Amino acid sequence: MRRQVVVAGLGRFGASLAKVLFGMGHDVLAMDIDEKKVQSMAPEITHAVEADATDEAVLKELGVGNFDVAVVAMGSAIQSSVLSTILLKRLGVRYVIARAENELHGAILEKIGADKVIYPERDMGIRVAHELTLTDVSDYISLTSDYGVARVEALPSFVGRTLSELELGRGGKWEVAVLVIQHEKEFVATPDRAEPVKPGDVLIVAGKDEKIQQWLTESKKEQATSGE
Repeated sequence: MRRQVVVAGLGRFGASLAKVLFGMGHDVLAMDIDEKKVQSMAPEITHAVEADATDEAVLKELGVGNFDVAVVAMGSAIQSSVLSTILLKRLGVRYVIARAENELHGAILEKIGADKVIYPERDMGIRVAHELTLTDVSDYISLTSDYGVARVEALPSFVGRTLSELELGRGGKWEVAVLVIQHEKEFVATPDRAEPVKPGDVLIVAGKDEKIQQWLTESKKEQATSGE
C-alpha cells in the first residue's frame, strides 16, 4: 500500500530511512534545516525541502496534516524532536514515529503522543549481538532478550525432508517454529509439518536463540557426517 510519509531530520538515520521508503514505492517528503543535506537528498526521494520541523507555520504550509505517517528522525536534538512530535500530532498526522536517544527521551515522546518510539542505536546493538551469537543465520529480529525470528537458508541436508522429519514446528525436539518457507517467489505461510524443503528454500523461523543455534549446529554436523 502506497503511503505518504514525512521524515523530519536528514541525519544518517533519517536520510537512510527516506531513501528506503521511497525505494519501496512510498511518497516521501523529507525536511531538514541544513541546505546541503536537503540538496544531496533531493534526487533520491519525492520531495526534499529546507524547513524547520519545529515551526508550526512551516509545517502547515507543507500540508503535513494530510500525510499518513511522520517520522521524527532527529535524535540528539531532544528539544526539537519533542516539539516536532507535538506539532505533527496537533496538525493531524495519523501516525507519528519518533526516534529516541535514551529511555527518558523515549518516555517523554510517549507522554506527548508519539504513536511509536524507536531506539535505532540500541536496537542495532542488540541485533548485532544476537547475530554474532547466531552465526548461521542471514538475518535476525530480536523479540525478547533471548527469543527472536531468524532467516535461514536451507542446508543441503534439509532438502527433500519434511519439517516433521527435521524436528521443526509443534512437537519437534528443537522447539523452533517455522513461520514461512520461501521458494523463489512463492511463500508458504505457517507451513504444515508435512511440507518438504526444496533446493534454494529460505526458512523464516522463531524460537529461543540457543535452540535455533543448537538446531543449526547439529544440522551442520549431520551434514558433515553424511558427506553432503
